[in-house]
Amino acid sequence: MASSLTCTGVIWALLSFLCAAASCVGFFMPYWLWGSQLGKPVSFGTFRRCSYPVHDESRQTMVMVEECGRYASFQGIPSAEWRICTVVTGLGCGLLLLVALTALMGCCVSELISRTVGRVAGGIQFLGGLLIGAGCALYPLGWDSEEVRQTCGYVSGQFDLGKCEIGWAFYCTGTGAAAAMLLCTWLACFSGKKQKHYPY
Repeated sequence: MASSLTCTGVIWALLSFLCAAASCVGFFMPYWLWGSQLGKPVSFGTFRRCSYPVHDESRQTMVMVEECGRYASFQGIPSAEWRICTVVTGLGCGLLLLVALTALMGCCVSELISRTVGRVAGGIQFLGGLLIGAGCALYPLGWDSEEVRQTCGYVSGQFDLGKCEIGWAFYCTGTGAAAAMLLCTWLACFSGKKQKHYPY
């Protein structure tokens, strides 16, 4: 099976896939922010949440439903910053995944990734990582929303966690994006083989 990638290109393809997978998994998981409410653990992502309060009609009290799920609508996301974060981070993850899958195909298909295509792919990865990084930077701006304040002891604010903690999914998303921006972008420049020029 012919490959259009150099040895460095194969490393780039595998690393690109790992970075994209880390960013996408972290983005999808609702474990960006941890706190507690009514004695139960609560976690948030950009567009998902685990555990939420509901009014129990029979006992006339608030109880926690311990389930994970998406918000009912895009407008249901607690803050405008988190809505922007969702779109920007999702776009970045999509770009990283597109390049990673193309790079993996380059391992099996000859003349798919030339030096120029590799450099363009590296630029797209840089843009994807930048978008995810921007999403991660926007996320703390939503910590002053009422939903988050209820979970963080009513003392959280923008860039102030209160009684909450940053979750593993936030770090996973950010690390995947940083590696894609710094390492994959550089490796992409050396990933493609020089194309053969045929005389006809």
